[in-house]
Amino acid sequence: MGGVNDLASSSTLIKDTWYDGRGDALLLEDADVVGIVKPKKKLIDWLLPTDQLGLKVISVVGMGGLGKTTLVKKVYDDASLKSNFDHYVWITVSESFKVEHLLSNIIRQLVDEVKKPPPQGLEAMNEYEMKEYIYKFLQHKNYIIVFDDVWQILVWETMRYAFPRSDTCGCIIITTRYSNIGNVACSENNRYVYELEPLPKEESKMLFYKKTFQENSCPLHLKEICERILKICAGLPLAIVVISGLLATKNNKMEEWELFGRSLGDEFEGENLKRMDKILSLSYYDLPYYLKSCFLYLSIFPEDNSVRVNRIIPMWIAEGFVHPKQEKTVEEVAETYLRELLDRSLIKLHETYSDGRPSAYRIHDLIREYIISKSKEQNVVAIFTGRGEMMWPNKIRRLALHTSVNYMEEEYDNLKYIRSFLWLGSEDAAEFAQVLEKVLANGGRLLKMLGLERAPIDTIPSKVFKCYLLKHLNLSYTDVLHIPKSIENLQNLENLNLSETNVTELPIEILKLRKLRHLIAFKSPDDPYMPGFGQGVKALYEIGSCLLSLQTLSCINAGEVGGIKIVREIGKLTQLRQLSITNIKREDGNELCSSISKLINIRVLYISSSSEEELMDLDYSLQSPNSTLPFLDTLFLNGRIEKVPQWINPYSLHGLTELRLLWSRLKEDHLVCLEDLPNLVQLVIVDAYEGEGFSFKAKGFQRLKDLTMANLRGMRWMRVEKGSMPLLEKLNIDKIKLMVEVPEGIEHLTNLQEVLFLDMSKEFLVNLEGQKSRGGKDWKLSHVPQISVFDVDMNGEWVEKWNFNQANS
Repeated sequence: MGGVNDLASSSTLIKDTWYDGRGDALLLEDADVVGIVKPKKKLIDWLLPTDQLGLKVISVVGMGGLGKTTLVKKVYDDASLKSNFDHYVWITVSESFKVEHLLSNIIRQLVDEVKKPPPQGLEAMNEYEMKEYIYKFLQHKNYIIVFDDVWQILVWETMRYAFPRSDTCGCIIITTRYSNIGNVACSENNRYVYELEPLPKEESKMLFYKKTFQENSCPLHLKEICERILKICAGLPLAIVVISGLLATKNNKMEEWELFGRSLGDEFEGENLKRMDKILSLSYYDLPYYLKSCFLYLSIFPEDNSVRVNRIIPMWIAEGFVHPKQEKTVEEVAETYLRELLDRSLIKLHETYSDGRPSAYRIHDLIREYIISKSKEQNVVAIFTGRGEMMWPNKIRRLALHTSVNYMEEEYDNLKYIRSFLWLGSEDAAEFAQVLEKVLANGGRLLKMLGLERAPIDTIPSKVFKCYLLKHLNLSYTDVLHIPKSIENLQNLENLNLSETNVTELPIEILKLRKLRHLIAFKSPDDPYMPGFGQGVKALYEIGSCLLSLQTLSCINAGEVGGIKIVREIGKLTQLRQLSITNIKREDGNELCSSISKLINIRVLYISSSSEEELMDLDYSLQSPNSTLPFLDTLFLNGRIEKVPQWINPYSLHGLTELRLLWSRLKEDHLVCLEDLPNLVQLVIVDAYEGEGFSFKAKGFQRLKDLTMANLRGMRWMRVEKGSMPLLEKLNIDKIKLMVEVPEGIEHLTNLQEVLFLDMSKEFLVNLEGQKSRGGKDWKLSHVPQISVFDVDMNGEWVEKWNFNQANS
């Protein structure tokens, strides 16, 4: 929704005097606001009294500039609520709040409403006395109290018991940038948390045009530049209003608009966008010291990129940004850093793992422009994007190249102190070789982080192995074929990423890298059901005796090396969090299970057989002291097993959230072994069952949200009993040719949001269309918002046959 912005007091951390402007949100006319109807209705529905008495807490959460204050103020002033509540109080909370001032303010507003003077001795009252006064005043009353722009959970914790909880319809509304504050405040009731989203594209345009041109259209010659600027604003109302206000002064002159668009990042450093800069600075300066560098470092990635957590965390660690804590690995500490940035709405969650942990995030384009500006100011990272002229700092410590740099020859002398280099440039091999040569020649001895993902390279330059301080080396998605013996020189190396390269064997010298924590060297197969898993590298002799710091080993070949069984060595790597192992044979089963039982820290486990026909005999009990793998959350079994291993049970794998069974060829219905796994969220069954049908029993799979069943050649039917899979949101049925009807009982899956049918039989598609056309009780999918059907044409290409969005019909 589009108000000017949020209201709060000026930060005490920003010393200069400036016009904040957040208070304008309280003065907006309805004509100045767009996109407010839907969220306003939702909040009013939550606020309206029900038959159930008690205190209701509602949180409105979102990044600065989304319009939280504007929304809540329009709700607060809505006439439809006035007759339902006796008292209204609005409190603006500053970052340096004092409890006594907040309580005193509440009392003054309450008595002012009933035309009474403040109680005698109010100034002399202590905190307890003021809370008691408020409690008695509001007892048996209906009231709304707003705490706007809350920065600390302490605000709610110190105020909560001032409000009666019974014989009343009390409503507290909290606006905050911090999702953890919003969730904690609402934890006692039904979790009324409204996460404010950016404006949709059309509403962004409406607000931008209205503020810039005072009408609902844009001059034709400015259409393209308007689109580019709106893309940067990305639905942030504050950004749209501030930037449109600035552009409204440029009299629609094309050259001035173009200049502004090209230099938008630089505008943060001048007067034009100072107000926007200050709003974002409130969040930046509120960061604890250990998050500031981590946050600014995110500017290293290009715009529109989704950045994976397992990519940024090793880089933070190599840079020395992550401070170890007792009882936690540095990787776990880094994950808490990312969680803090998410909680503060400074980055946005893009993808999650099956257990709910963040796996990828995005940065709002305008926040990215801000951190680029701030990073440049503090010389954290020098970023070359190819947009305009680059003013290089005298001492470049970190350099990210996003595009061609073949005309920046004269700037390479600034690289004497470089510590980190990230290549995201062109695919020109000659240019890359020239750039890397300069980086290694001038500053290679100080390098700690070298990121060469997708670089046009097939051989690692010898000078890389003279970077004795190097901690992080990423060669993923390159054509590198060979790792030389001189790798042993990199004694400080902690992270070596060779994923999707052509490397199939590692030199024995790698065993001398005793600090190595992450060794990633898989080559993915062309299989959508097995992401990040495939061909493994030849395992290393005595790996279990040498690389004791390993947390990630992905992916190694289980073949015997030097007379030593690798499956036996695995059990010595007790720090492992992630293990991928291929080429498992039947005779490896017992020792592999014995080794797995010793990996008490394992989180992710991928096991693959030597071939589709090879039987993996994994039906052994775990031999650890408590016979459990308490942290295992993801398990992939790729190969014939014929029987679900006995250690896959609710006791041993209590924390398992994702399970994939491929090629299993189970001879009987083994779902009974899986349905009681208490935390299973995602289940994928591909070519893993040879029976005629599946029956999902009542009370089974109580946490499952995502189910995929594919390539089940003998399966004809699927049945869902009432009470099974109550949380299921997504169902994929792929290439089950003998199935001619939708699953029986699918109407019981009331939480289902999406159903996808892929490469099904013609009879199935005819029956599906017939049921849809007849409607009524025949249409068992009437409750599903999104239904998609894809078929395969003669060229093996996917063709969309049906895409029905019932939510919008």
